Amino acid sequence: MLKIRPNCEHYNKDLPFDSEEAMICTFECTFCSDCVTNVLHQVCPNCRGKFSQRPISPAHLLEKHPVSTERIYKPVDKVEHTKRIRNTP
Repeated sequence: MLKIRPNCEHYNKDLPFDSEEAMICTFECTFCSDCVTNVLHQVCPNCRGKFSQRPISPAHLLEKHPVSTERIYKPVDKVEHTKRIRNTP
């Protein structure tokens, strides 16, 4: 089961369970689509993995499988991130 984290790690923007702009990597690092495209260049700053759109959980299952309330806010240093992804083989 995905954790469905409630916010973008970079902008701290709310990303509710049904947000179509929520993007995740393999480890469920969660960012908004604007961030993924314009700041991260499709590369996760935590694991260097690629992003996919986060699936939307059916609302009727949220009671049995609630979404996470843990907010992770770690703004990305854009300059350092760009250097890292340019130096990744």
